[in-house]
Amino acid sequence: MTSQAQATPPTTGAAHVVASTAPEDAPGDRVDALLDRLSSLPSLMVAFSGGADSAFLLAAAVRALGPERVEAATAVSPSLPRVELERAREFAAGLGIAHHAPSTDELSREGYRANAGDRCFFCKTELMSVVGPLAAARGIAAVATGTNADDVRAGFRPGIRAAANAGALTPLADAGLTKSEIRAASQSWGLPTWDKPAAACLASRIAYGVEVTADGLERVAGAEHALRRALDEAAIPVRNLRVRDMGGDTAKVEIDAELVARVAERPEVLAVVEGFAEVRLDERGFRSGAMNELLPNPERYR
Repeated sequence: MTSQAQATPPTTGAAHVVASTAPEDAPGDRVDALLDRLSSLPSLMVAFSGGADSAFLLAAAVRALGPERVEAATAVSPSLPRVELERAREFAAGLGIAHHAPSTDELSREGYRANAGDRCFFCKTELMSVVGPLAAARGIAAVATGTNADDVRAGFRPGIRAAANAGALTPLADAGLTKSEIRAASQSWGLPTWDKPAAACLASRIAYGVEVTADGLERVAGAEHALRRALDEAAIPVRNLRVRDMGGDTAKVEIDAELVARVAERPEVLAVVEGFAEVRLDERGFRSGAMNELLPNPERYR
């Protein structure tokens, strides 16, 4: 496993990550292909965000290799919601594997703080610069991420390129497993993460071009926590929720599309979002990767 202390992202070209399993194969065949691939590895460390994809990869690795040959690493930084670390620890403990929580320092990287369309490249480069050496020190043969086949097809994934540059494996994508197939397989295996909502890092809440700072990350984290609690008290069963810092001291709230009308009728709920001069509700509702819609030239970062 190699890693980079610093990196300059190319402005063109895609990561050399492909889904190798034919699309006509049944999902069960793709899960079998995943297990076969994992069983060929001497040992594996999973870069474990706590999300559905990396959780499934961890569980699959344990099935293929046994818990003694699998470890997990969850990077701790201001961009990680605190609750996610505890959930990751609990999940890893349930599998009986070693779990590490190394600190990463994305904010030390100028490209990350600048928050252009390639921010994720610098974030993932930082992650691999920490997890790669950790795996080597532990005698672990390989590092893998939870990148799935949908991620690869989406194209706009600077972080995938960074992880590929560092030599990380992408077993889910290589097996051709999509997000929906991973959720279905996770449910059949009884994993509690099978229906877990997407939980991207806190930096994804900050509009491109707005500098990422520790205070800014803490502000959106606090706003989301307060809003989720207020929605719960109002008996509005939100699943997906984002408070996005749009710059200019303005916040945009995204929630499940079917709940937008109910929240719009309850201005006192939105009033709990503090730290911003203006808070507005997105009428289109939650959309994963909504910030990418604002990039004037997303092709530059593919």
